[in-house]
Amino acid sequence: PPGAAMASRIIAQMLVAGGTVLFRAAMQAYNQALVNAQKSGVAQEATRAAQRAGGMTLQEARMILGVEDGASLHEMKRRFDHLFHINEKHGSFYLQSKIYRAREALEGEVKEADPDAFQQYQEEVEREEAAAGGAADRAEGGDGGPRSRQDS
Repeated sequence: PPGAAMASRIIAQMLVAGGTVLFRAAMQAYNQALVNAQKSGVAQEATRAAQRAGGMTLQEARMILGVEDGASLHEMKRRFDHLFHINEKHGSFYLQSKIYRAREALEGEVKEADPDAFQQYQEEVEREEAAAGGAADRAEGGDGGPRSRQDS
């Protein structure tokens, strides 16, 4: 049966070639579907829907931080700082992550609605954190700079 071995080899080669052609055709069709979806805006809408499905609603974010609709960014930050630090010491990582995601969601809403106000808020927070860091260094007797081996 040398002829049988040759026939099975030819059949195997034909199956591999046919599978390759089928796979290439499927990939081409998939790529074309992606291009069509991008042109029609379906891809962006699907991305937004996926983000909404996996993300936190604004109502849930407000409930977690305990702020009313229309609360200032500073009020949100004050509530975030309080809840985050309490859960850092005595709570759970899960609650702490929910608090963090709530802040992200509410800040994201403000960032979309009023980018200038959000930028100003970020700059104020950075100044406050820099001032608080310098005050902590001074309280420890430092000058705010990195410590050398001689200081220790």
